[in-house]
Amino acid sequence: MLRFLTREALDRYPSLRDTMFRDRAVQFHDRLRWAVDVDRCGHERDDYDGLNPIYVLWQMPDGTHGGSMRFLPTEGRTMVNEHFSALSGARRFRHPKLWECTRFCLSDRAAPNVSAVLMLGGAQLGVGLGLARAVGVFDARMVRIYRFLGWQPTVLGSEGHGPDAISLGLWEFSEEIRRRMARKAGIAPQVAATWFARDLGAGHRWADAG
Repeated sequence: MLRFLTREALDRYPSLRDTMFRDRAVQFHDRLRWAVDVDRCGHERDDYDGLNPIYVLWQMPDGTHGGSMRFLPTEGRTMVNEHFSALSGARRFRHPKLWECTRFCLSDRAAPNVSAVLMLGGAQLGVGLGLARAVGVFDARMVRIYRFLGWQPTVLGSEGHGPDAISLGLWEFSEEIRRRMARKAGIAPQVAATWFARDLGAGHRWADAG
């Protein structure tokens, strides 16, 4: 099932939390060879995990991590503003209805549809919080996934070539996109909305802010 958890809420699910950080280490450090830090527990974390982001996660039946993304409001610190300004021509992103998405990660045990499920989760988060867009940096391997799912970003800038290329993009949130991702994921849009309401429903500070 999809979960929508702040960093504080994620601590209530230690198996889900720990397997997410381990899967991130496997994907970003071991497989993709990114220059990321891995601690002695085998967890990949960075400073932005300490800013209490919202994680969109696919939780496996055994409670472990199947896939995840990390979202932060651009009114605070973000990777795109602090590390990737060259891709935007030094443009800074700061707006209450624009959030950053990073760390798209899949477990080695994830089913083939989990990429689509995570994209549904991102669309549900955007619609549920009343956001307009997401901004993020993505690598060449993600281009095929976005194209297949039918939710391609507007590319604002790129650098590098071939499999080493990275790009900066904007994704539009809408009800149409949410329903399209639900069809691709094979999950009813009403179910995704119910999962969102369970974790970030009325009374939650982010839901109230949206």
